[in-house]
Amino acid sequence: MDDDRPQVLLTGLLFYDLVLTGLGKPPTPGEEIWTAGMGCGPGGIANLAVAASRFGLRTSLATVFGDDFYGAHCHQVLAEQEGVDLTLSRTAEGWPTPVTVALAHGDDRALVTHGQQPPYPQEALMGEPPDALTALVHLEAEPAPWLAKAAANGTRIYGDVGWDPTQRWSRDLLDQLALCHAFLPNETEAMAYTRTDSAVAALGALTELVPVAVITRGGDGAVAVDQTTGEYAEVPALDVDVLDATGAGDVFGAAFVTASLGGWPLAERLRFAVLAAGLSVGHHGGALAAPGWYGVDRWWRSLTDPALRRDHGFLADRIPADVGPPVRHAPVTPPAPPR
Repeated sequence: MDDDRPQVLLTGLLFYDLVLTGLGKPPTPGEEIWTAGMGCGPGGIANLAVAASRFGLRTSLATVFGDDFYGAHCHQVLAEQEGVDLTLSRTAEGWPTPVTVALAHGDDRALVTHGQQPPYPQEALMGEPPDALTALVHLEAEPAPWLAKAAANGTRIYGDVGWDPTQRWSRDLLDQLALCHAFLPNETEAMAYTRTDSAVAALGALTELVPVAVITRGGDGAVAVDQTTGEYAEVPALDVDVLDATGAGDVFGAAFVTASLGGWPLAERLRFAVLAAGLSVGHHGGALAAPGWYGVDRWWRSLTDPALRRDHGFLADRIPADVGPPVRHAPVTPPAPPR
């Protein structure tokens, strides 16, 4: 096997995110609200790409950048600052990079987005998928043909889903789990697609469809079953103050893949992913909030709570000697456009 092959393969829609935090209340029509905080940077599929790259994984991203200021900025951040391989990506002439404004309030956020469908579909970007160890995929209602090719090549598919705006939650989507090694929905999505009324019942239904089933539960942590090892694990959420929850699920997924590639026991994989997601919500945005090994190491070294040190004691043997440079979080003001 080629040791330089991608460890994580990604494709999806990229956004430029502008995140506003510190709202005392949600805005109402005709009202102006001043916020206490702001951050900006790449979003969408970039959340997964940056989170994976900051954990030292060779990350290959197939996406489309607009030929505007926002696209150029996101391309520079991903390629030069974060070390993401963009060989499979394209810049589309005359196409505007989608822009999302996130209004963070409490433990959640509302999103307002401007954008258009990219001129290059996933199949055009992927072609014949490269030989990758894993692929982190947002499953859609319509199956992606490249996914079957990747799975046939031996790539392990880790899938998740997004909110279904039709709220039909078609069970046809679950047919794609036959291609997946793992499925990582949140609690609401898992219950909706499996037609169950609890996370435990949903987990039981999913274990019949995919080798590794993981359900994230927000403030209640996460629960998972790995049928390849016969393990069950349930871990609580990290007790943290939430600044912005954007992209926390993506950070969870990237951390879970990182630990899975390391062959960790399921309980360690799950606890590590919950920790990474918990650390991310203390910063603005999705992509640049990812903690990476640097952030995990800093948290571990500063930890004084005996119970947390006991529960996360495995980190002493898992954190690499070289955790990389300090991560760069989302700037509070957008970079100035070129003159």
